Amino acid sequence: MASCSCPGAGDRQRIRTARGWNSRSALVAQAFVLTGVESDHPQIVAWPPLIFSASMVLSGVLHFFLPLRMMSNSASLPVGLALELIGATLALWALRTMKAAGTNVRPDRPALTIVSRGPYQFTRNPMYLSLCLCQIGLGFIVNGLIPVLFAIPLALILHFGVILREERYLRDKFGEQYLQFKQKVRRWV
Repeated sequence: MASCSCPGAGDRQRIRTARGWNSRSALVAQAFVLTGVESDHPQIVAWPPLIFSASMVLSGVLHFFLPLRMMSNSASLPVGLALELIGATLALWALRTMKAAGTNVRPDRPALTIVSRGPYQFTRNPMYLSLCLCQIGLGFIVNGLIPVLFAIPLALILHFGVILREERYLRDKFGEQYLQFKQKVRRWV
């Protein structure tokens, strides 16, 4: 006997009663179910920490074979450590703020609310900003121009492969609430 994978009334009711979702969010989620799309997330190109890790490893390997120094190590190291500390602090602050708001941190899971407190008052993407700061910090720690310059492709991949997709998803899911947040807070800084 063949089974039907069509969404039923139970799916629609589950979506309508999802905790913390406004009616627009429930309608968007219902559209996902009715069209057969099983994922309620922005379809980003890759998980951002993986993108950062690839950037860090690739720039480190290139630096190993082509070390282009920027300044003395005694000057470069403190700058790098300070940038790493700022980046890590920003990431942790954003993580705690998202968890306190009751939404998912990972972009491969549904957003449950628009977070507008903590670092999200100043930038819409504090976690991605922190990854770029950590990439630059790595460059200063190893005193290498190549790892510093890798912040540019990292930012571009995050921008086009993650941020723009997340913005479209959040606009479609939260509508006017997200558009108001977008008007108040800048994308990067």
